[in-house]
Amino acid sequence: CRWRLCDRTCLCRIVADFPFHLKLLTRFSTKFLEKIMRKLTTALLAALVVNGALAAPLPEVTVYKDANCGCCTEWAKHMKAAGFSVRQIDVEDMDSERRRLGIPPQLASCHTAKVGNYLIEGHVPANAVKKVLAEKPAIRGLAIPGMPARAPGMGPHVPGTLKVYTLPNAGGSSRLYSVE
Repeated sequence: CRWRLCDRTCLCRIVADFPFHLKLLTRFSTKFLEKIMRKLTTALLAALVVNGALAAPLPEVTVYKDANCGCCTEWAKHMKAAGFSVRQIDVEDMDSERRRLGIPPQLASCHTAKVGNYLIEGHVPANAVKKVLAEKPAIRGLAIPGMPARAPGMGPHVPGTLKVYTLPNAGGSSRLYSVE
C-alpha cells in the first residue's frame, strides 16, 4: 500500500473498489431519483390544480378621479399591472364624491376607488389591496392620506415607506393597517 495502511479501511481498497460502488450507487440513485421525481411531479401538479381552482379572479377597480389628474391615471396603470381590471370615472367635484362615499377629510387623497366591498383612498399599493381582499377584515377600506412621493402613481414606489391606514366603519377610528 502506498500509505502503508492496508486494511479494510485503507484508501487504496476504497479506490480499487470504487467502480463497483459507483455502479451500485448509480443503480440505487436512479431508482431512488425516479421515485422522488414522480412524487414531486405529482405534488407540483396537485398544487397547481388546487391553486388554480382556489384563486378567485380579482374584482374590478372603479377609480373616481379628476379628469386632469395624471397621478391618478398612473395609479390605475399600477393596478392594471398588478392584475386588476380598472375602470376610470372622471368626476367634476372629488370633495363631493368623497363625502358621498363617506371618506373622512383627514384621510383624503386625490382619487377614490371601489374594489369589491372596499373603498381605497389614494395611492394604496396593489399588494395592500390584495391583502385586504384576501383577509376580509371588518373595515370599509384602506387609505394613504395626501399624495406621498414614494407611492404608486407618484413616482417609483419604495417598499417599506408607506403607511396604509384603515377606513373605519361608522363610529370607529382609523388605525395603521400595514407598511408597504
